Amino acid sequence: MPGHTDNEITVNAPVDVVWDVTNDLPNWPQLFSEYASIEILDKVGDTTKFRLAMHPDENGVVWSWVSERTLDRDALTVKARRVETGPFAHMNIHWEYAPAPGGGTRMRWVQDFAMKPEAPVDDAWMTDNINRNSRIQMALIRDKIEQREREGRTPVADRV
Repeated sequence: MPGHTDNEITVNAPVDVVWDVTNDLPNWPQLFSEYASIEILDKVGDTTKFRLAMHPDENGVVWSWVSERTLDRDALTVKARRVETGPFAHMNIHWEYAPAPGGGTRMRWVQDFAMKPEAPVDDAWMTDNINRNSRIQMALIRDKIEQREREGRTPVADRV
């Protein structure tokens, strides 16, 4: 059965700030704790193709893949997919942003995927892994953006 995750967090910052910081791809290695590097491969309109590389895992393996993201600023959504799928049969990602009741921004990440039969883990394992890691990364991003807001910094001009 394919994997599906749905995680959200409220960030105590305006939607424009959360959007700008989380969609500043060159800054992802400073924003996410799991990414060591990013290389922008192509940009056409609102669609960017890029290579992400993670920090080495416990066995020293550096996982890397190519993804493609399309921003829809008016709808406050991002659609992404892995172009180089690696152990995934497919990986589709949807991010959305909305003003949160009482202030701030609700940021939601939805991922739909399936593992290849020969992958070292199954859909259930990867679902648990993505859920656990999404919560960690979202909290880290929330904390960094809220720190910026407390310090009165601008979203992109002064990197996270």
